[in-house]
Amino acid sequence: MSAAGTISSLSGAAHAQDAAIAEVPAPEAPPVPEEVKPFDFDSLVAIAQDYASKAYDAPRSELIGTFGELNYDQYRGIRFRRDADPWAGSRDFWLDLLAPGAIFHEPVEINLVDDGVVRPLKFDPHMFDFDPAQFPNGVDYDTIGDMGWSGFRVRAPLNRPDVMDEFLVFQGASYFRAVARGTLYGQSARGLAIGTGSPEGEEFPIFRSFWIHRPGPQDRSVLVHALLDSKSVSGAYEFRVTPGAETTIDTRVALFPRNELSKVGIAPLTSMYWFGPADRVNIDDYRPAVHDSDGLQMLTGAETRLWRVLSGPSTLQMSAFMDNDPLGFGLAQRSRDFETYKDAEARYELRPSAWIAPQDNWGKGTVTLIEIPVENEFNDNIVSYWQPSDPLKVGERHDFSYVLTFAPEPPDSAPISRVIETLSGKAINNANARTYIVDFDLALFGTEDPQAQIRASAGKIGHSYLVRLPEQGRMRLSFEFFPENARLADLSAVLNGPEGSLSETWIARWTRE
Repeated sequence: MSAAGTISSLSGAAHAQDAAIAEVPAPEAPPVPEEVKPFDFDSLVAIAQDYASKAYDAPRSELIGTFGELNYDQYRGIRFRRDADPWAGSRDFWLDLLAPGAIFHEPVEINLVDDGVVRPLKFDPHMFDFDPAQFPNGVDYDTIGDMGWSGFRVRAPLNRPDVMDEFLVFQGASYFRAVARGTLYGQSARGLAIGTGSPEGEEFPIFRSFWIHRPGPQDRSVLVHALLDSKSVSGAYEFRVTPGAETTIDTRVALFPRNELSKVGIAPLTSMYWFGPADRVNIDDYRPAVHDSDGLQMLTGAETRLWRVLSGPSTLQMSAFMDNDPLGFGLAQRSRDFETYKDAEARYELRPSAWIAPQDNWGKGTVTLIEIPVENEFNDNIVSYWQPSDPLKVGERHDFSYVLTFAPEPPDSAPISRVIETLSGKAINNANARTYIVDFDLALFGTEDPQAQIRASAGKIGHSYLVRLPEQGRMRLSFEFFPENARLADLSAVLNGPEGSLSETWIARWTRE
């Protein structure tokens, strides 16, 4: 074979080898790991919607060993250990986990979220110290039963830069409380109210799971997600809590009913009112007043300002104030003077007001107030909430957003005269009448006296007059109310000028004892 033939043969072999190589499939590239989506409100909405599609399964726990049958003092003797704080090292926020026991028997799941990554936190009794005076026989750390947490609290340098004050706590059903600078715990908020005050009885939804996000170094707020659940509804809640002179809680809610909800309360507040200077009948107490709140303050969609003074009724009372797209409502504690209460232990003058400011259109409905009879100050008996006119239907998502503010006074600074105090008693000159005194803030009135407009839904209004009290800073309205044959009457009064109202509208309910 010639050299040329040899080269030709080698060339052909090379082409054949190249063809063979070309037919060998290239190795597959390794799969790209799927990016983990950070946990957020949409993540929780999907969970809530899934829960609502199934029958309600109430969480259960078995409280045994050290945590079984705890009394009040024993439960208070269990304290979270500071060195167990999951946020150890943070200068701005501390997190306390709360133990089960006593009245807190429903297990709560706690999940910690760091940079969007969720880490479930299992209950661990080693994260607590136990007061030896309450647990003289020691603590059973090994037998803990099928328990979960009962809630949590958050601390921050609220009043002093060197003291980490507790400013927020979630514990029990869907209850939570917050304080602002210079205030003490008083009234509570709730996730949802169902059937409150109804003959069928109330249903208490629970927050069964929490996702608590670790704040970053520059964060001034704490983000909490919560799963609400009950036999009638499942819901996703987002709370962004910012402590300060006014502690604000930006709230988002998505509800998925299992049953049609016609008696539902959105953004409920729960407080205590025992007695005040307008209703001391049969009260034998050294204090002039005992209450966490003394009135329901409202800002209607038409920008009318209402003040419904609270009372201590002998029978359950329900009041409903119709509105369309309300601008705000809340339970307020107006008097900040120690002399109003004279209680050096409870310090009712330091209890915060709470204000709900809707952030979207809530449509038609009522601001509802429920007043329940009590014989002491140890039980909350006042409830307020927004009740939509239309029922929340099954198979639909129902969204609400609002800002809840805890502060000494509700954040409404409109230049209008406010009610300072309400007084009432049997009329001196007529056994069939009752005298009412309503004191308004004098500062916003000019030299001309306003005109008082007083109304009663039943009975009749008698002699009325206005008097200025400059030293006390009050414009006093006095009038007589004749109940006649009425069993119940709603009274109202407003002070008007030539161009309209100069004061908020005072409202009170009279009932025959």
